[in-house]
Amino acid sequence: MKGGPIIRAAWWGTAGFVAVAVAAAIAPEVFATAALVVDVALFLAGCVLFAIAFVRAAARSRTDAIGIGGLFFLAGDVAPAAVRRHLVGALAVQTVVGLATAGVRLYTNLAAGTLVPVFGLGLCGLWAARYGTFGPRTAPK
Repeated sequence: MKGGPIIRAAWWGTAGFVAVAVAAAIAPEVFATAALVVDVALFLAGCVLFAIAFVRAAARSRTDAIGIGGLFFLAGDVAPAAVRRHLVGALAVQTVVGLATAGVRLYTNLAAGTLVPVFGLGLCGLWAARYGTFGPRTAPK
């Protein structure tokens, strides 16, 4: 499968986030700081990945018609179903767990978990910018 390291990074990051977020929701006095560190680290990594994906996609846009939905959500025929299932699945897990754990412990460090899906979006964008299939760019009329 193309982009195996990107897919593995998505699941490893998601697994680490879920583990620390659930632990912090159960025992915030022990794991809240660890959760904050993991959440911020994944968010910052996602910001970097997002920027890299955007720059790579901008370079490809000279010849390919790249849309935002295809780039960051793998919409359409941009990626094979297996790739889309993995990357968008990891993004969905990050979103659900981030919102759920933040909702369980309102006004705590767990609110930073809502930032983690930026990591998933960055990885989706990176995969699409590197390996995605986009149609040819046509001249404006």
